[in-house]
Amino acid sequence: MRSKNLLAASCAVALSGFGTAATAADVVIGVPNWPSVLATAHVLKVAMENNLGLEVELQNGTNPVVFEAMDSGSMHVHPEVWLPNQTNLNNQYVQEKKTVMMNPNGVAGDQAMCVTAGTAERTGIENLSDLSDPEMAKNFDTDGDGMGEIWIGAAGWASTNVEKVRAKSYGYDATMSLKEMDETLALAEVDAAVAQNENIVFFCYTPHHMFALHELVILKEPAHDASQWTMIQPTDDPEWLEKSSAGMAWSTAYLHIHYAASLETDQPEAAAMLANVSLDTDVVSTMTYALVVDKQDPAEFAAKWVEENADLVDSWLQ
Repeated sequence: MRSKNLLAASCAVALSGFGTAATAADVVIGVPNWPSVLATAHVLKVAMENNLGLEVELQNGTNPVVFEAMDSGSMHVHPEVWLPNQTNLNNQYVQEKKTVMMNPNGVAGDQAMCVTAGTAERTGIENLSDLSDPEMAKNFDTDGDGMGEIWIGAAGWASTNVEKVRAKSYGYDATMSLKEMDETLALAEVDAAVAQNENIVFFCYTPHHMFALHELVILKEPAHDASQWTMIQPTDDPEWLEKSSAGMAWSTAYLHIHYAASLETDQPEAAAMLANVSLDTDVVSTMTYALVVDKQDPAEFAAKWVEENADLVDSWLQ
């Protein structure tokens, strides 16, 4: 997969040029904590600076923080909103308050639970529901406490809450310890497990470079049924976990750029570009691979990418 410090080093380089809230800029792009959003943010920054002559800054922020900032005007862009994961924020700010706009061109993504090919061969695991069997779960017990371990995502990800619901729905919350940790550390554990021929099960998604680094097996699940998928986020109900149910595969996710409606008045050319940006899964995966695996400087990579993909960028400006 990648070394423990690989993404951390990449992000450290990228964040060294981030602006602060006290610095004035024409457009401020919010950047949550996963690799592909960092790549897209830098590409958007360079595209707007080179083609529109704007001053663009990048600022860290969780999903709720970026949406709140777009609502108030202190940030202007979220480069990668996952739907349905962030449906509650999309509904609040796009549908109800109408202070945030959504680019309609979504990048398709998948979310699931994966094991390495070696894990599948050693344990015989095929289905996600297999983890509810205590005997299967023992294959993933690394600390001897009688429970297996499974990485369900980072704290603050909406998908992490969904994975808690899925664990409850399948029943493996009784046999597996649900680990929340930074993605960099979690995927370093995957690297180590592969190197040491150890078993591991973890949250996986596309677009992502992880599938290019290791042979992974997606655990099988019943097909998604929207009528049986009930997901309530903690911000909406204190009894969200008890009231939610999701014992099936995720539906296909779509990643959309969102931007502050105020840009349509304050920076109309930027708003028009953001409304037209179109990427696909392979492009986003390739951009992420360049930053995380090849360890390219995000700003330098983005400058080169925008130059080499001038026709595509030009189509965003029409």
